[in-house]
Amino acid sequence: MRRVEKPWGHELIWAETDRYVGKILHINAGQRLSLQYHEKKDETIFVLSGEMELVVGNSAQDLQSVVLKKNESYHIIPKTIHRMVAISDCDLVEVSTPELLDVVRLQDDFGRQGTFTP
Repeated sequence: MRRVEKPWGHELIWAETDRYVGKILHINAGQRLSLQYHEKKDETIFVLSGEMELVVGNSAQDLQSVVLKKNESYHIIPKTIHRMVAISDCDLVEVSTPELLDVVRLQDDFGRQGTFTP
């Protein structure tokens, strides 16, 4: 297992193979991840604790907001634009295909590389 510090919290990568990856994401209250999509990565998230807003859509003009609470899940298919926002401190399980570097950032609060500003 390895811990990866993030500006919004951290990830615990507890499983990593050539076929799948398992992570626990801790997102601090009030923080949000990049508005992003993946070309190939397919992922499902499951809320272990806390509450989060998932902003999701097929295009930047078609974004919807879904509130996810403990024991709720959501499947994010490739090319789906999404952003996770912590309403309270929250912990999520993320199970995905192994393409961890497949992130196209459309907007990022922390100015990280790979951010595309239209």
